[in-house]
Amino acid sequence: MQLKWLEDFIVLAQERSFTRAAELRHVTHPAFGRRIRALEAWAGTPLVERAGGPVTLTPAGLSFLETAGQLARNLAQSHEELQSLAGRQARTVTLATGRTLARTVVADWLVRLQPILQGGELCIRTRALADTVALLERNEADFSLVYHHPALAVRLDARQFMHVTVASDRLVPISRATAQGQALHRFGQDHLPVPYLAYAPQLALGRLVEDHLAHNPNAPRLQRVVECDSADAHYEYVQKGLGVAWLPWSMVHADCLAKRLAPAGDARMEVRFDVRLYRPKRRLGPLAEALWKALAQR
Repeated sequence: MQLKWLEDFIVLAQERSFTRAAELRHVTHPAFGRRIRALEAWAGTPLVERAGGPVTLTPAGLSFLETAGQLARNLAQSHEELQSLAGRQARTVTLATGRTLARTVVADWLVRLQPILQGGELCIRTRALADTVALLERNEADFSLVYHHPALAVRLDARQFMHVTVASDRLVPISRATAQGQALHRFGQDHLPVPYLAYAPQLALGRLVEDHLAHNPNAPRLQRVVECDSADAHYEYVQKGLGVAWLPWSMVHADCLAKRLAPAGDARMEVRFDVRLYRPKRRLGPLAEALWKALAQR
């Protein structure tokens, strides 16, 4: 059953003339008649009395007329909604990433991508590392922005996905600064353990820090006082002087320059990593391709 058959039937019921209804539907009289017969074949019963004079509906036709009108209206509305959704989807790009990257790398992007995003929308979904990759694999995201480091395994089929390195950063052990601009909590000071603000183990940053501490012969003595799955929260805890947290340099460098915060150790305590942007190899929408081109040419 086709929508145009319902629309034909409704017009025929209104005009009560095959000739006039065919004119209004912009088809020939024979073609219009064939479409009405096709609707009747689908219904399994005659809907129109074909005796001489104005067209009348059979009892089945009268019963079906209200249903036909409601179906036609619902289908038309659904079609409009789908077209609207398709138009919005064409103007929307979905990026799956972590909360910290959304605050640092993506925040910097949004400033310089504004000319490209005019008339479009970047939909940012923050998830754990494994979930951002899963969204990309399920075609629920156009891009996945993730940390890259030997301690972090990102398993994406190279036959289906490609990537570009878009940034480099480092995790630095950070403490609140004293009035003299020195770290309030410093490694190696008085040989006492330093209060340590740890990441939850499921967090990618947590795995980087724990791998670093496990394999670093110069690892300091630490006393875990807080575990949290948010770098933003650790940033606030560090500002309150609660301990040392390994934070992305991109997040804290301005505070360190202003001497509000300070590194608690030297370069041997830092964890360097890259940031990669992954995408499918298949062609994406025009807006997504424009964003990829801009970001891949950093």
